[in-house]
Amino acid sequence: MKKIESVAEMSAVAAELRASGKTVALVPTMGALHAGQDALIRAAAAKADVVVVSIFLNPLQFGPSELVERYPRSPVEDLAICEAAGVPFVFVPPLEAMFPRGHASFVSEEGTSKPLCGASRPGHFRGIATVMAKLFNIMRPNFVFFGQKTAQRAAVVRRMADELSFGVEVILVPTVRDLDGLAWGVRNRDFTTSQRQEALALSKALKRAKEMADSGVRSPDRLIAEATHILGQHRRVRVIYVAIVDGLTMEMMREVVPGKSMLAISAWIDEVRLIDNVML
Repeated sequence: MKKIESVAEMSAVAAELRASGKTVALVPTMGALHAGQDALIRAAAAKADVVVVSIFLNPLQFGPSELVERYPRSPVEDLAICEAAGVPFVFVPPLEAMFPRGHASFVSEEGTSKPLCGASRPGHFRGIATVMAKLFNIMRPNFVFFGQKTAQRAAVVRRMADELSFGVEVILVPTVRDLDGLAWGVRNRDFTTSQRQEALALSKALKRAKEMADSGVRSPDRLIAEATHILGQHRRVRVIYVAIVDGLTMEMMREVVPGKSMLAISAWIDEVRLIDNVML
């Protein structure tokens, strides 16, 4: 496994891979890798000839009240996970390589990014679109992999990539959950036992709503009300949103359409912001 820090070197390696006819899959991360990202890496390896994992803590996607310094870091463990998964290249650029002092160019997707997390985290998706555009330009990958848990992020990047002709296919991988149902995330390792019990409210609410939809309920209001009721039974859970949207466009839906509608939830557990979703 080769660790690459230089933008120029990563670009040159990617160009050599393309020239040799190999397909390239990008798995973009901010570090603190866990079982969810390990699943992305393995799915990417099954799809493409070569997998590149990027590890870059992107400051542009943090809001004014969100501190980059509080984001978990585990650089040694991250490289070990990549090596164990057989990743040939890990791109770990320093901040100044990606966004030099005085950087003033940004990419903004103005449709899919507006609802859900876009409404509660101003600038979040602009930061994601900007860094993804840069990674696409550096590597020119054939595929990029995201987890279902971050479905809106994937939708924003897909629309940006299509409309700006990057020629990259966005692929979603099913959410990886622990045995108790909690979706894997970078904050899970920091939960106390009681916080984890509260966090399970999200997966419980999603499971119940899916059961109702499977039984024939098609009213978004009924499903949202039930999910909100379950979340409300947990005193440390502060709901940010509960919504039923189109799983690809993130547009609000007036009726549940099986296989197309997605129930999305975001909530605070004390000072930790969680997201989760399920296709209905």
